[in-house]
Amino acid sequence: MSESRPAVRIVCVDASGRLLLLHWNDPVNGRRYWEPPGGGVDPGETPLQAARRELVEETGLDPARVEDVSVVVPRDFTWLGVHYVKDEPFFPARFPTDRPPAAPTAFTPHENDTYLGCAWLLPEELADLPDPVDPLTFPADAARLLALSAGNAC
Repeated sequence: MSESRPAVRIVCVDASGRLLLLHWNDPVNGRRYWEPPGGGVDPGETPLQAARRELVEETGLDPARVEDVSVVVPRDFTWLGVHYVKDEPFFPARFPTDRPPAAPTAFTPHENDTYLGCAWLLPEELADLPDPVDPLTFPADAARLLALSAGNAC
């Protein structure tokens, strides 16, 4: 079965350039991985509204930090036995302090059961994680996104 519900991701960057990633475990296939916060776009929501809502639900961080610019990232993955193929807008969110505290505020029951934690990581630390970062193109797309949000042409 393939699912294509629209979704968004948020690339959170702290004052020292660390990226916030969430750590997940898929109990269906046993796969563990890291990805930026985000999730599905609800009916009637714009992608930006969804990004701001998802940021609060998954991290408790200030939704006003999500910028109104995005880079589209093609994704092809399986989660809880469902195959997803979609293009997801990734939005930047910059934070003025180092490692602002992040904790879920409104997880669904399956998110509660599969969430392993989160970490603020420097880009060079991503390759050393024991579990992969999804999507595989994330580091390159994150760099493009951050350049775009800084007002640079990509």
